[in-house]
Amino acid sequence: MNIKIGIGYDVHQLAEGYEFWLGGIKIENPKGAVGHSDADVLIHAICDALLGAANLRDIGYHFSDTSSEFKGIDSKVLLKRVIKLLKEKGYTVGNIDSIIILQKPKVQQFIEEMKTTLATVMEIDIENISIKATTTEKLGFTGREEGIAAQAVVLIEKFK
Repeated sequence: MNIKIGIGYDVHQLAEGYEFWLGGIKIENPKGAVGHSDADVLIHAICDALLGAANLRDIGYHFSDTSSEFKGIDSKVLLKRVIKLLKEKGYTVGNIDSIIILQKPKVQQFIEEMKTTLATVMEIDIENISIKATTTEKLGFTGREEGIAAQAVVLIEKFK
C-alpha cells in the first residue's frame, strides 16, 4: 500500500466589511476573512496538506494571489482543482483531520454542514473528514480576534 501524509496551515486577517467563509459555507459574522480569494482558511489548509502529500508544491504555486483569475474565487473551486491534480497523479484522499483556531464566532454548530460540503466537493465519505475548533484563550492574534487560522493533516493513497 502506497500512502503519504501532508500537513497544511493557513492564516487570514479578520476585518469588518468582508464575508466570513469557512469550510465552504458562509457564516454570518460582523468580521470576515481578508484575502485574494474568499479567504476560507480551512479549505486553504486542506489544499496545502493535499498538495504537500502528493509532492505538488503548495496552494500559492497553483493559485497565485496576484492572479486576477483567482480574485474573489470560491475556495471550493480551488479544492476541486486540487482533487483533480491528485487524481491525475493516481491518488485518492484517505482521511483529513483539521482544526480551526479562532476566538469568535463559535463554529461548533456549523461543523457538520462544513463536513458535508467538503465531502461533496472532494467526492469522499463524510466519515473521512474530521473538523475541530478551538480558541487560544484570548491569547495572540486569534485570541484578540484579529485573525483566524486552520491546520490540516491528510492521508492520501495511491490507487494506480
